[in-house]
Amino acid sequence: MSQGHNHEPPVTDELVAEHGLTPDEYDMIVEHMGREPNFTELGVFSVMWSEHCSYKSSRKWLKKLPVDGPQVIQGPGENAGVIDIGDGDAAIFKMESHNHPSFIEPYQGAATGVGGIMRDVFTMGARPVANLNALRFGAPEHHKTPHLVAGVVSGIGGYGNCIGVPTVGGEVNFDASYNGNILVNAMCVGLARTDKIFYAAATGVGSPVVYVGSKTGRDGIHGATMASAEFDDASDEKRPTVQVGDPFTEKLLLEACQELMASDAIIGIQDMGAAGLTSSSVEMADKGNVGIRLNLDKVPCRETHMTGYEMLLSESQERMLMVLKPGREDEAAEIFHRWGLDFAVVGELTDTNRMIVEHEGRLIADMPLRPLADGAPEYDRPFVATPKHAPLDLTADAHAQDLATSLMNLMGSSEMASRRWIWEQYDSMVMGDTLAGPGGDAALVRVHGTNKALAVTTDVTPRYCLADPAMGGQQAVAEAYRNISATGATPLAITNCLNFGNPERPEIMGQFVGCLDGMGAACRALDFPVVSGNVSLYNETNGRGIMPTPAIGGVGVLADLDKAVGNAFRHSDLNIYIVGETAGHLGCSLYARNVLALDALGPPPPVNLEHERHHGEFVRGVIGDGLAACVHDVSDGGLLCALAEMALPHKIGCTVDIEGDHAFWFGEDQGRYLVGIAPDTFESFETAAAQAGVVITRLGITGGAELTISHTMTISLEEMAQIHENWFPDLMNTTL
Repeated sequence: MSQGHNHEPPVTDELVAEHGLTPDEYDMIVEHMGREPNFTELGVFSVMWSEHCSYKSSRKWLKKLPVDGPQVIQGPGENAGVIDIGDGDAAIFKMESHNHPSFIEPYQGAATGVGGIMRDVFTMGARPVANLNALRFGAPEHHKTPHLVAGVVSGIGGYGNCIGVPTVGGEVNFDASYNGNILVNAMCVGLARTDKIFYAAATGVGSPVVYVGSKTGRDGIHGATMASAEFDDASDEKRPTVQVGDPFTEKLLLEACQELMASDAIIGIQDMGAAGLTSSSVEMADKGNVGIRLNLDKVPCRETHMTGYEMLLSESQERMLMVLKPGREDEAAEIFHRWGLDFAVVGELTDTNRMIVEHEGRLIADMPLRPLADGAPEYDRPFVATPKHAPLDLTADAHAQDLATSLMNLMGSSEMASRRWIWEQYDSMVMGDTLAGPGGDAALVRVHGTNKALAVTTDVTPRYCLADPAMGGQQAVAEAYRNISATGATPLAITNCLNFGNPERPEIMGQFVGCLDGMGAACRALDFPVVSGNVSLYNETNGRGIMPTPAIGGVGVLADLDKAVGNAFRHSDLNIYIVGETAGHLGCSLYARNVLALDALGPPPPVNLEHERHHGEFVRGVIGDGLAACVHDVSDGGLLCALAEMALPHKIGCTVDIEGDHAFWFGEDQGRYLVGIAPDTFESFETAAAQAGVVITRLGITGGAELTISHTMTISLEEMAQIHENWFPDLMNTTL
């Protein structure tokens, strides 16, 4: 690429197409500009109008999600969402995707995904206190899967561990639909005071625009555009568009930002994430209804002869853009230099509502801001609803395996095997406030210096979303609600990461519309609004899309952490109850998929949102009243798998008196919890359920080192633990 404006390549139809723009979109750009754009201006429009930055295929439907509530301080539209958790404290959180980069270069792709989401949170003034992730890989037997798992897990652990923020939870699934396009969704939660929250809007004509952090290189150029295109067989050639992360520099950047934020010098601040300097400057100026002038000669670069195009589009990591109060530059510079970071005044705010960029004494871009920020086309893509699935034909003779064999099959499967191999590589206890880390329904993190805690979780069941997007969307939100409720915490709000295939295919767009309809209904019914999120489309390779995967990140608050409960049996002689009714729904179940080896999905279990709310409130109430010793929501694998998950951590078994068929034990009916009640409180528990009108069923009692089901099944927990714990290490040890 040439170094100067005079030597830039001419803008041709081919160049427009290479930048991911359609002919109609290019015509819109010309109309907005009043002339043909030059090469640099074309690059700026291409990243700002990419799917990743503009949400042009999804904006119409995102507007239908509920985003308000008395607990919401800041909803979608900022770097992260903000909720009030009482006592002047705020939780700031968001989830984002780094799917395409992680498939191409798993270590750096995952690492920079973690770094980017943490910057989104501490840009708002928060100190990150918890990281989570939601990972989807291809079939375990696929030749790339172990390599991708190893790289992604190392990248997440390497970045999070080095910066000193605990990784406290998440989820990992395997399915052949992700063979050519894995999903790496990163979530971060931070804490701030409600009177010290920082926003992106830049105001004050003449205020200095300041660049801080690492130097700019050529890594990540057109990363946002790559994230907005599907893969093909040549995807490995896109390796140069994967950024390189440095967690030690990010730690310095975090501390320097926190120090400056303690003053009143900052007017606005924005992370340089997707589309780098371009998006951060455009978004800050547009939100403040001002213009911006940049001098790229001032940008700290680590490579020589970088063009203006490259500097504007680079996605080098660990960088921020700030607008300071005039006269505070020296004070800020001293702080960042003391932390060993670059600091440069690269421009100023103007009253033009334009983005004007100079480089090497030449004007290389002069563009109206509003079309860049909000002027991307908003597509109303054609869509077709996903056809309903017929119920599965599960005749009595289909259940060839006995209960014990079926349970062992499931607990040792790729879906239900222990993820310990993964989360033992993450530091979940650093900072000293993790009360419950990976392996529970939701992680619990103390609000430092207080007696309250945040409950955080990530959830979605993609096979449900594939079979019935609306019901799958409801279930994803409802399960996050259940997982938080199972700790005793009150669910407050969600973030999301909406991973789908190519929206230009009507059946894929139908999945998106259906899932959002379901999510919206659940959020409204559960008072669980959406405060932030991300959309990741074009997740497919050679025309084959992933399963629809709208990952939900839920956050709640536990007012008194001393009342928290876990999901494991810790004592003998606990009475075990099911909260909620069991109909034995096997459609879309892991039992149908793994034990019966059925290819057909069948309909997913229906979600009753009224019951979800009522049961969640009841469970939180009995936990708050000290009646429950342990609680676990019932999800994948049904009741028997949930019992096994409660028994395995401390090898405390149970004896179940009730009889049931395979559908009863493995059906995945929603809205249910398993609750362990001490002998001296079970009468109070039963009275509370009767008064609340909640259906409960006593299953049996804890004790021993075996699972015994109505004299028809006895399984050694030691034997089950071997199968449950060994699957993941065996996968990684034998195929790497």
